[in-house]
Amino acid sequence: MKLLKLLTVALSVLFFSVSAHAGDKVKVGFIYVGPIGDHGWTYRHDIGRLDVEKAFGDKVETIYIENVPEGPDAERVMRSMAQDGVDIIFATSFGFMNQMVKVSKDFPDVKFEHATGYMQGPNLATYGLRLYQARHVQGVIAGMMTKTNKICYVGAFPIPEVIREINTYYLGAKSVNPDVDIDIVWVNTWYDPGREGQAAEVLIADGCDMVAQHTDSPAPLQTAQKLGKFGFGQASNQIRFAPKAQLTATIDDWGPYYVSKVQAVIDGTWKTGDYFGGMIDDDAVGMAPFTNMPDDVAAFAGKIKDGIKNGKYFAFTGPIKDNTGKLQLKDGEIASDKHLNTMMYYVEGIDAKVPGQ
Repeated sequence: MKLLKLLTVALSVLFFSVSAHAGDKVKVGFIYVGPIGDHGWTYRHDIGRLDVEKAFGDKVETIYIENVPEGPDAERVMRSMAQDGVDIIFATSFGFMNQMVKVSKDFPDVKFEHATGYMQGPNLATYGLRLYQARHVQGVIAGMMTKTNKICYVGAFPIPEVIREINTYYLGAKSVNPDVDIDIVWVNTWYDPGREGQAAEVLIADGCDMVAQHTDSPAPLQTAQKLGKFGFGQASNQIRFAPKAQLTATIDDWGPYYVSKVQAVIDGTWKTGDYFGGMIDDDAVGMAPFTNMPDDVAAFAGKIKDGIKNGKYFAFTGPIKDNTGKLQLKDGEIASDKHLNTMMYYVEGIDAKVPGQ
């Protein structure tokens, strides 16, 4: 009888503990490499965080830390979040990868999610967007619109995602304009409006009249407008910053993914894996309206966009050689996700060398 009472008490304590935990808010942490007011990459991730709050209300608590440098500071922030009881942590920059791999091993009960990375673990998932799809359409527009046959690109850091988008931008332009050339400037920062704007000025002074960027402020686009050229918004619709210069923009939509992964934590069904969303199926990659261009350019670009969306057009279809002459994709071969996520070569025709290669 005494044993039965003890067992009953133990089960009651266990039930209370589980019920109490089930009633707790799920804590969701976001680590941003830039400010939420960059109007680009981090801004769109924070829109996704707000989507989580809208979807779950008082069932969740979200926190974020912005302007976290890639390196030791990122590890410190991740550890602090994990120690403070955060249930799932989203780190939103490629340069956070090594730190997240390390910290995830020390906190096996916490769920970790790394944007644009490729290293996974039992409690570490990766996610990204096929932003190269929209960038290819931008390239088509640039190739048709350029008057100087020189387009350009303001790059942040030479990582696979950025290299991939430079390539697809150039391939899009080359597909409609065999005479097009591309210049690239690396600014080695994700967010520095002054440096980004100066890079665009240098490129325009050298003859570029179509400015693309893989940095997070509207500064290159604003510079293009100031100097009477055209460009493309980065990560969000930036037309209010340069209404006479923006031709279109890539729009990142992280919200559905964040909501789905937080729901999985609530349901107890979260699992590791890799997500690569795009224009097809989930509309995770969008584009701003086509503006400041002739109707025929908009119509042709629209056909390319529709071809991508319905799965009939793939930007990275062989034969594709790199700019050393090595065959990277054979005739008719479509690049695999692994190929895309490890791309560290320039395609044939780009007269430059990938930094560090």
